[in-house]
Amino acid sequence: MKYDQYGQAYTTDAELFELLYQNPELDISRFQVEDPFKYNDAAKSLYADVPQLKLFHQLDWGDADGFDRHNQNIWYMPKAYKDLDIAQWILDQCRTDAELQRVGEELLLYLDRELIDLLRYLKYFVDTMRANNVVWGLGRGSSVASYVLYLIGVHKINSMYYDLDIREFLK
Repeated sequence: MKYDQYGQAYTTDAELFELLYQNPELDISRFQVEDPFKYNDAAKSLYADVPQLKLFHQLDWGDADGFDRHNQNIWYMPKAYKDLDIAQWILDQCRTDAELQRVGEELLLYLDRELIDLLRYLKYFVDTMRANNVVWGLGRGSSVASYVLYLIGVHKINSMYYDLDIREFLK
């Protein structure tokens, strides 16, 4: 198995057949193959009712940032969330001047890193989990340093109460 610069897995037909010898029940239709034509042509000529192999397509999004931008553009998110002024929604959750100050600082950091769409998606994700009674953890890792994520509901750790520095999360 090989991986391209974006983490897409692909294989040669020889590697795939070796995997198939090891596991005859393997669903080979899920693999991308460098050269699937011999196998696919043989299966067609024999009228075999077997899955076709997929051709590996090299993607070209430039660098990792281009890859991230592409994937963020194809996230499923209802239009109401895509159009949501998430910064204003988060600011509206603040009750004190200290909270407004902290949220303003964090939002600038999210904006600098082009993560505002991610905040919209997280709002949608949390709302969806709540609507479906899905239970998730209290908080993990450095993300609990974000008061904005606390307000959205991603975690339940009030980073202002514990005086956690946002730069521990957004380095």
